[in-house]
Amino acid sequence: MPLHHGPHEPERRTAVNPFYGGANPVGGMTAAPPRHRLPDGPLPPMSAYQLVHDELLLDGNSRLNLATFVTTWMEPQAGVLMAECRDKNMIDKDEYPRTAELERRCVAMLADLWHAPDPAGVGCSTTGSSEACMLAGMALKRRWALRNKDRYPGTARPNLVMGVNVQVCWDKFCNFWEVEPRLVPMEGERFHLDPQAAAELCDENTIGVVAVLGSTYDGSYEPVGEVCAALDALQERTGLDIPVHVDGASGGMVAPFLEPDLVWDFRLPRVSSINTSGHKYGLVYPGVGWALWRSPAELPESLVFRVNYLGGDMPTFALNFSRPGAQVVAQYYTFLRLGREGYRLVQQTSRDVARSLAERIEATGDFRLLSRGDQLPVFAFTTAADVTAYDVFDVSRRLREFGWLVPAYTFPANRQDLSVLRVVCRNGFSEDLAGLFMEDLNRLLPELRRQPHPFTADRGAATAFHH
Repeated sequence: MPLHHGPHEPERRTAVNPFYGGANPVGGMTAAPPRHRLPDGPLPPMSAYQLVHDELLLDGNSRLNLATFVTTWMEPQAGVLMAECRDKNMIDKDEYPRTAELERRCVAMLADLWHAPDPAGVGCSTTGSSEACMLAGMALKRRWALRNKDRYPGTARPNLVMGVNVQVCWDKFCNFWEVEPRLVPMEGERFHLDPQAAAELCDENTIGVVAVLGSTYDGSYEPVGEVCAALDALQERTGLDIPVHVDGASGGMVAPFLEPDLVWDFRLPRVSSINTSGHKYGLVYPGVGWALWRSPAELPESLVFRVNYLGGDMPTFALNFSRPGAQVVAQYYTFLRLGREGYRLVQQTSRDVARSLAERIEATGDFRLLSRGDQLPVFAFTTAADVTAYDVFDVSRRLREFGWLVPAYTFPANRQDLSVLRVVCRNGFSEDLAGLFMEDLNRLLPELRRQPHPFTADRGAATAFHH
């Protein structure tokens, strides 16, 4: 969560429309409430609602946000179910046994989808993929520590191998749990993990290798099978048995439906655990994620808390305690509503929109595609070599004038020279909306081409986008 240091502006009161005061247009509205301290007394509910509602009008339109992977549209029936369950605490298994049962069913469905050996599944829901990654990383570290009791925590420092393109939650994991991150840099036109380079960074202190099924930088899948093969060869040479965690935050809910023959999951014996975001291509509003392990052996019992809570024995593995059950219920609803064929159709539609839009952007002649939306429904592009009047940051800034939120950002080591735009196509971003996007982009291009030079002085401040 971001840290806030308080307001930097002079204190002023929020203006209130007198009609929000009830039957008497000026009754009780002589003093508007302050914004940075608790008001002295209560407001009528409609007044409080309208104050908050009006301020939120300045937020961007989530449906036009092409930066986020997070679901921005669900059916009304899902919204009704979520409203009915928003007061249920997911941790209270005894009070809400059916909600707990729906969570268990979701884990079993994912275990089946990802070919886990245990059909019941070993896993849990989380608040999102970030928590799921933390839990998976903790399991990897604890398993390594148990195997190295004679050296840890004395002389050995654990490390985790991954591509420099991983989501920021993995940097947080390494920081919070004192694990050395060993990052494979980008090279040339390779924008994600190289299997052989990953294997070469492994040693006796490596707790695992993270492979990403769907990089946030360009939407490409990392070659999980090749990573496992490189680690198999490493074990034959050295005896080192390095497990793999698949960060399937997005691709874990795309690949099983669109590439069922792609072997990336528990069919690979070296894959120890997988996470996904239910609130991304799982098609549920934020926030829900899922973490699954191959078997109980991959999840050390020492990490599982068995709590006598409100009359029941409850095993839990989580970083938090209380959280709403609404998102888990919505995930079960979506699994039930769509089934395999429904998910296939929804994800294929998103991919079709992504590929079509990428081709139309390339056809302008102003841009070069780095990816085409043919894995995740996501693609990245940069300005063509002969474009010097503007850069991707200019494009991002100008698209905001039409309401489109398209992130522009610079790639990490060793490709800091490359700045790109990225478009995420989700359910609800239709072919019609893609057409409107192209109309607005084509309307901007003549103006951008007439610029004397790019106008973005501070690229670091040009976008608030973070992976």
